[in-house]
Amino acid sequence: MSHERAPEPSARWEWPLTGRPQVIRGFAPPPQPWLSGHRGVDLAATPGAEVRAAGPGIIGYAGPLAERGVVTVLHAGGLRTTYLPVQPSVRRGQTVSEGEVIGVVQDVRGHCPAVCLHWGLLREHLYLDPLLLLGHGQVRLLPSRP
Repeated sequence: MSHERAPEPSARWEWPLTGRPQVIRGFAPPPQPWLSGHRGVDLAATPGAEVRAAGPGIIGYAGPLAERGVVTVLHAGGLRTTYLPVQPSVRRGQTVSEGEVIGVVQDVRGHCPAVCLHWGLLREHLYLDPLLLLGHGQVRLLPSRP
């Protein structure tokens, strides 16, 4: 087994919602990439709550996807954070700082029983627990590959 390198927690990462929001559903990746699972964390939110970039980067996408607003921020080291459902206030290619408002939570249900913000983290194509950015979360061990 090999240890997948987790992102380094640092002062440059922040919660994407004001304060310390309640995690209502944690990271639960599937055992195989093609199976169902939960590839991020759901944070309790209210419609219209400001969504902030968890870290500095460049907006990779800001717009609708499957009838929900999505914002993606590209970070150093091949990291990418995702936020949905969000009504974006940023545009693709825009540089953002940690804590900068990137949009507001939309009142879209279906993913959560109540309104929530789904926050995801990827390194290249591998999903990671976004709570690792804040020094929380669980590092998963993955089978080694030849």
